[in-house]
Order: sequence, then C-alpha cells, then structure tokens
Amino acid sequence: MNKIDREFYHLIDILKNSSREQILFQMKENFKLVPEETQKSIEDYFQMFDYWGKLDVRNNQFQELERKADSFVEHLDDYVWFYKRLKDYRSKKLLLAIMRNWYQYDFYTLEETIEKFYPDYFDLDIVKCDKNEVIVDLGAYIGDTVLSYLNMYGKDCYKRIYCYEITDDVFEFLKSNLKKYPNIVCNKKAVGDKSEILFINESGVDASANTVSDSGKSEVQMVTIDEDIKEKVTLIKMDIEGYEQKALLGCERHIKEEHPKLLISVYHNHEDIWKIPRMIDEMNSNYNFYLRNHGGPIFPTEITLLAIPKKY
Repeated sequence: MNKIDREFYHLIDILKNSSREQILFQMKENFKLVPEETQKSIEDYFQMFDYWGKLDVRNNQFQELERKADSFVEHLDDYVWFYKRLKDYRSKKLLLAIMRNWYQYDFYTLEETIEKFYPDYFDLDIVKCDKNEVIVDLGAYIGDTVLSYLNMYGKDCYKRIYCYEITDDVFEFLKSNLKKYPNIVCNKKAVGDKSEILFINESGVDASANTVSDSGKSEVQMVTIDEDIKEKVTLIKMDIEGYEQKALLGCERHIKEEHPKLLISVYHNHEDIWKIPRMIDEMNSNYNFYLRNHGGPIFPTEITLLAIPKKY
C-alpha cells in the first residue's frame, strides 16, 4: 500500500477498535490541544451555521462531536466503501483529511487538499462539456456558478441552462446577471423529492445559506427535477444547504435514464460525504466518484462530489 492508503486504513483501525465513548473522549482531548483562538472560531462557526450541531465547551455542549462519533461508529464500512470507489488519490487524500480533521483536528492535511488549480465544480480533467449540455443549477444564487462555467468552457458550450433559486432579492440578481445569455431559464422554486408548498427559512448570516422549512412567512413552491424538466439533462449541480439528498431523489429518473454528470456539495452534515455517493450508486452504478475541496483548513466546507458516468 502507498502512504495515503496506509494512513487511511490506520485511522480506520483506530476507529474500528474504539467504542463511541472512546472516540468522543479522544475528540474532546484533541480539541483541547487546538489554540484557544481557533477553538473560539470553530465554536462561533457552528453557532452561526446550524448544520453540524453545537459545540460550546464552556456550556458543556458537544452535539457536533457526538454526531461525528455516531457517524464513525455506525458507518465506518460506508467510509471504506467510498474510499475504495474514489478514482484518484487527490480524492482519497481528501477523504482521509476530512476524517482526520473530524477526529484529530488535523488542519495540515486538510490544507494540503485545497484545490488551487480549477474553480469549484469545473475540474477540466474530469468534467468534460460540449455545446449540447443541458445544465441544471440547483442553488444558483446570483449566477456565480453559471458565470464560472461560461468562463471555463466558453459562452457557446451549452444548449440550455436551468437555474433554481428561492430568495426574492437574490433571484432578481440572478436574472440580471444572466440576462444577456440566451437559453437560460431562471426558476424561483425550491427543489426536493416531491411537489409541495414550503417556506423560506432565512439565514441570519447570508442569503446564500437560506433554507426551506414547513413553516414561516414567505412561501416557495417546491418541485422535483424529474417533473419540472422533461428534456434530457446532461449536468446537475447542487448546493442547497443540506437539501441535496431530497433533491437527488427528485432527479432519480434523469439519473437512471440519462446519466448526467453530478456536481454535488457534500459538507452540510456528517453523512452526505458517504450517503450521497451511496444513493447515486443505488440509482445507477455506472458512475465514477471524485472529491474536491474549495474550503479552508480549519473545518471541511465547500467539499464537492464529482460523479461522472463511466462511459463518459
């Protein structure tokens, strides 16, 4: 085995031979070794973004650590399965870096994996595109991903682009930013596993972190991509603040029948990193998997799964 394999399976052996209580205790001990200023930054981050659970040592809140420990104990075989399915060692090292960061607060390995060559989603060595692309951008925000795509592949490298965004003022920016490009359809809709009326849950930090919920003031129509888009889809990007699993279920027909390239955020909880690849594989086993990191060195964010059909 090479260095990355040895280090990954060494960590797996440690976790496999530890109880939940031992893993949780070791995480707490490792967190104590983190500089106090960085500890405070991590705790504040989890306070602002309620994806992973709270962490507040002074008030004896360890929900974030408990969820990580549960993930390791209950799904260690899924991590191993995913590691084996990853197609390059950049991806394998990133999975190792994420697990080390969760368990050991290893910032160094995570920093080594930060992508500096390509922008988020569009790794030209992996994601090949042409003029026949029908692209679906879930969580289109102000059109930044579409503009990045046009910059990387060219303004004539698509047939049609569908953008989905839920926030009123952001949606206006989206339309304004993309209005000069033809064949781009902007939809003020949420995307999930069924059609229903939901409500926008506004983030106190940034509109890009807005989510949907069962109650609230501002209504939004939720749709499935299978129902909303009838033509063949070739690429689906998702960054929808933890709703990726449900949106994926709503794309099942397209995935089974058309094998689109899938570019999906997998960092909004402690299970998407392995669960979303499992879901894709169950829908269609004809995919290769890659991971890329466009976040920072302190905690794994902006982690993208690139699921590319094998025939492609």
